[in-house]
Amino acid sequence: MGDSGGETVHVWERGRAARRPGPSTRTRVTEVSGGVVRDRRDDLATEEPLEIRVQAGGARRTVAITMRTPGADFELAAGFLHGEGLASAGEIASIAYCTDDDVPPEARYNTVTVRLRGPLPDLPSLERHFVTSSACGVCGTASLDALRGRCAPLPFGDGPRVSPETLYGLPHRLRKAQGVFGKTGGLHAAGLFTPDGELVALREDVGRHNALDKLVGWALMNGMPPLGGHILLVSGRSSYEILQKALTAGIPVVCAVSAPSSLAVDLAREFGMTLVGFLREERFNLYSGAERVTG
Repeated sequence: MGDSGGETVHVWERGRAARRPGPSTRTRVTEVSGGVVRDRRDDLATEEPLEIRVQAGGARRTVAITMRTPGADFELAAGFLHGEGLASAGEIASIAYCTDDDVPPEARYNTVTVRLRGPLPDLPSLERHFVTSSACGVCGTASLDALRGRCAPLPFGDGPRVSPETLYGLPHRLRKAQGVFGKTGGLHAAGLFTPDGELVALREDVGRHNALDKLVGWALMNGMPPLGGHILLVSGRSSYEILQKALTAGIPVVCAVSAPSSLAVDLAREFGMTLVGFLREERFNLYSGAERVTG
């Protein structure tokens, strides 16, 4: 199920080239600075659609089309299905770019098929939410009521203990590891850290939720146990979706450099999660789960 995703690959088929997009795209820009005008090259964060298909028991369905930054597409698909409660790591038999006849060669690297063991899962909750954006994700696919049916609260006595000093250092470590952001200035990131502040893994994308799906998918595909001993940091704000995906992955501590939404705070408080917002310049706000922050 490997997915390098970093380079551009051309596959020739039926006389046409299938281009594998990379995470950044070169363009020309006119820069105006202090009255000086010059043309120069610039790098943009690539944004292209990814169609996620599920195949099982002889049936096949499209479950989502999301706008994403190419790269780690298999991780994105695995993390998305896990977050929506559609497939665990053990239920995924294979993930591959789609070569079905209805997919033209130029779209092969923008279509992923996840083959599951067993029958096709029930997908009624996603029927109205096929198309998602890189900004807000699959809005409304789950509610607090739906989460209560499949996720247990995380006891405040469980999970890592982290000091304020460790939290202060997380944004710098996240930013330092953002290679594509450093090149384009236009990507969000989700980073998984140990309680001591060591970066375990990081994924980037034009969408915060996609970056987190990639991160969770990476953990699933590498056979990691539940992530209850880790800390999550996301760039930007923390939305309901970010908390939902963290909860389904078992992550008890979620930090963001910007503000949380009201529903994100409600979710964190109900399910026993520690939620940190406005984590920057040696300050932060605690909205839930202060028991896990020492001192």
